[in-house]
Amino acid sequence: MPDSPRQIVHVPLGVRSYDIVIGENLLESAGERLKAMFPGRRFGIVTDTEVASAQLPRLIAALDRAGLQHATITVPNGEASKSFARLGEVVEAILAAKLERGDLVIALGGGVIGDLAGFAAAIARRGMDFIQMPTSLLAQVDSSVGGKTAINHPLGKNMIGAFHQPTAVLADIATLDTLPQRELAAGLAEVIKYGIIGDPAFFEWLEANIDRLVARDPEALTWAVRRSCENKAAVVAVDERETGPRAMLNLGHTFGHAIETGLGFGVWLHGEAVAAGMVLAARTSVELGELDPSQLHRIERLLVRAGLPVEAPDLGFERWLALMGHDKKVESGAIRFILPRGIGAAFIHGSVPHKLLQQVLTPSVSHA
Repeated sequence: MPDSPRQIVHVPLGVRSYDIVIGENLLESAGERLKAMFPGRRFGIVTDTEVASAQLPRLIAALDRAGLQHATITVPNGEASKSFARLGEVVEAILAAKLERGDLVIALGGGVIGDLAGFAAAIARRGMDFIQMPTSLLAQVDSSVGGKTAINHPLGKNMIGAFHQPTAVLADIATLDTLPQRELAAGLAEVIKYGIIGDPAFFEWLEANIDRLVARDPEALTWAVRRSCENKAAVVAVDERETGPRAMLNLGHTFGHAIETGLGFGVWLHGEAVAAGMVLAARTSVELGELDPSQLHRIERLLVRAGLPVEAPDLGFERWLALMGHDKKVESGAIRFILPRGIGAAFIHGSVPHKLLQQVLTPSVSHA
């Protein structure tokens, strides 16, 4: 495990390439870093009410020390802010602050803020650069990397958005100190996902170190964030717009997005829904004869140790089908599922029989 207090992961996308900087107390040095990277620019900080209380003063102090001009745009905390109404408010605030096309938007917050601020930057003044400063584990390991930005719609999660890469990502591990335990666990779901889909050695490391991550050990968290970002950057580099292998990053998401939409956005956290969705995907793979049951049990045990749910809510089979039918991975009317073939291997299956799905999704069926 590396000992450096600052870790850098490069996302190679030609002219859209950028670095992910990972370490403790990055917000304190953000002003001088941004001044050197973007001389003469102004900044619009988009954040939410909770992050504004916990982290915004650190960033503002850093920008002030560097003599940088900035404005702050605050929205309510929670998934409900990923809406047309909030998007309009953020864009209007960007224009009202007289931020020009050459200025930058800073997304200071978790996945909701990263998605919302990134989408606003993509459309304000026909496209502004933006910087991700993720303050949740889930955002640091997943949503801040790769350029997916979006808002939700009653028919489904992240249904309206754009691919818009950030110009930089600053992942300050110290921001995780104030993260509620439930949200930390939600981020661990995405960390575990990387091990399942393509990094068996990382999965084994997680099995040995999950207690350190739950206890917020800075060294373990830094390594987990770095390795997760390395995994995602490698996939994004070869498939920026999800026309091929990037779909593997959606393990558990077809089921998970259905849970989020079916229960109402925000009832379950995204990572909680993904955790239960990954278990459903693994159970589906077992029923198809593609996954050994012992691998399913390893996945379930690790998720439980991380503090995550492994049983999905009962949405009713027809409701499940309707919700999954709106998933972005549907092709020619067929639901495509990302399924594990083993720890470290995943594949796309586009023709899971409804009878098998019904068996997997029926709560009365024992999965012991």
